[in-house]
Order: sequence, then structure tokens, then C-alpha cells
Amino acid sequence: MKERISMVKQSHVISVTTQCKLLDVNRSSVYYHPRSVSDTDLRLMDQIDKIHTAHPYKGSRRIRDDLEDQGMVVNRKRIQRLMRQMGITALYPRKRTSVPMQGHRIYPYLLKDLQIKRSNQVWATDITYIPMARGSLYLVAVMDWYSRKILAWRLSNTMDTNFCIEALQDALGSYQTPEIFNTDQGAQFTSTEFTDVLKDRDIAISMTGRGRWRDNVFIERLWRSLKYEEVYLKAYNSVSEARGSIDRWIQMYNRERRHQGLKRQPPDTVYTQGNAKKRRYDQHRRRHLKTVQFLGSISRNRAGAPSIQFDRTMPAIYIFG
Repeated sequence: MKERISMVKQSHVISVTTQCKLLDVNRSSVYYHPRSVSDTDLRLMDQIDKIHTAHPYKGSRRIRDDLEDQGMVVNRKRIQRLMRQMGITALYPRKRTSVPMQGHRIYPYLLKDLQIKRSNQVWATDITYIPMARGSLYLVAVMDWYSRKILAWRLSNTMDTNFCIEALQDALGSYQTPEIFNTDQGAQFTSTEFTDVLKDRDIAISMTGRGRWRDNVFIERLWRSLKYEEVYLKAYNSVSEARGSIDRWIQMYNRERRHQGLKRQPPDTVYTQGNAKKRRYDQHRRRHLKTVQFLGSISRNRAGAPSIQFDRTMPAIYIFG
């Protein structure tokens, strides 16, 4: 939608009304200019983010109560509006009452009961809100599930799709292609622009259910550590300052931060070990199943990964090494 709106030119020989009709956009959206966030809202968003990070299960009612305990009397609807603007919601099991954005496909969750034994078997991504001294940013990160290593990340002052695609392409250009990529159902990740990048690489797409934070628990823990150890201790005055400081923290996290769940090893070390497992796994598959003759077709399953359709009327010959 943003791309179509940007194509409308008020100085063009064709009237704005006609351009909007041709591009199927609302004429009012062409003239709309978003207002800057007030200092009061920024302070509220800072407190809301801290409450949400410490207690992700709290919704707008309980956040309103916590703010009131701090001496900040705020209307609940205002809190809901700011939470939508920040892209956060209470995380707890619930009925699925929302529907995907029109034209966006929701993919099944593929990680249930899956044993993750090697690097690049599963990647995951998510977005979080980053408060600044004046203003705010959004941070997206791509993580290797097995090692918890942060493979790529990007900062943006808007929660759009482009910076998510940039982080994904950076990770794909620097590391081996994963087998599965897991996201939530945010509009950035369900967009065709984002999923097409994964499909072009034959990567199976997995999506968590709405509000199911446990389905992406490792990256949720990453946000908690980042904010308590880095973001909340500082008040970034500029995007460049935030980018440099977060970059130093992420390098420390990857190289030095030991994890209890990783046998007291940092993500970089575990990723290297898991990558060797991945290479042995791929070699094992190639050595033990070499197709001499194959008659069939390849289509895509519900997750977008290649699916082999055998022609059962014709024989297929295999050699097992």
C-alpha cells in the first residue's frame, strides 16, 4: 500500500483523483501526514515498554493499573493506542479472533515436537520497540534457534517490511541457508515481499500462533536481556548512537555471553559446532540416498517447501551407499 501511495504525484498531468482510482488507493491517504509523537506519549511508551518487558502477560488494563501506581493516570484507550503503535500485545494463550491482513497468507507452525539438533536447521525473527531520549526505533533480528546466535539485525524508525527484508537478506548472504524460518503473524512477515525471499531459497516457512510467545521463546528472552543490560541503561540521542551501542552489545552477546542452556558456552562457539553437525548431516543424506532414476514431480507443500510427488506407476531405482 505504501508503495502505491508513493506513486501518486500531485504535480502530474493526471489528476490525483484519477491516479488514486487507477492505483486503488484512498485519496485521503495521499494527503495524510502523520503527527510527531508528543513528549508525554514518548514517556508513556517508555514506561509501557518496561512493564511489558518485565511482565509480557499484562494487557492494557493491568498496564493502566501499574502506571496509576506510579502516579500516571492514563485512559485505557490511550494505552491501547500506544501499544498498537509500538507493535506489542499481551502474550498469553487465547482464541484466534483476528484474521490475516488481506492478501497475506498465514503458514502452519512447523516446530511442534521438532528436535533441533544443528545450526541452520531453524532460524527465527522478531521485532521489538527501542526507546530513545527523544523518539523511538524498531529493531528486527534474525536468530539461529540452535545456537541463539544473532545472525543479522536492522534498526528503523518505522515498523515496515523493508528493514525486515534487509535483515533477512543480510543473514542469507552471510550464512548457510536454513531449512525452516519461523516468524510470528505480523504483517511484515506475512507480506508476499518477505515470504517470496524465503520461497526463492526453498526455505520452509513456519508461523507461530497469535499471542503464543513460547513458540518464539528464545528471541523473546533476547529482547529482555538486551533491554535490561543495554537499552534501559542508556538514553540514545540519535539513531547512529543507538546503532553503534546496540552493535557492541550484540557482538558481546554472540562472542562472550554464556548461556546456561548451551552448557555455559557463548552462541558463536555453539553455532560453529552446530554448523559442523549440519555439514555431516547433509553429507550423510547425500551418501545414503542417491537417486539414479527419478520419475515424478516437485510441488510446494503448505509451508512453501519443496514436496516430492512420486509417480507410483513407474519404478524408481535408488542406490544406498
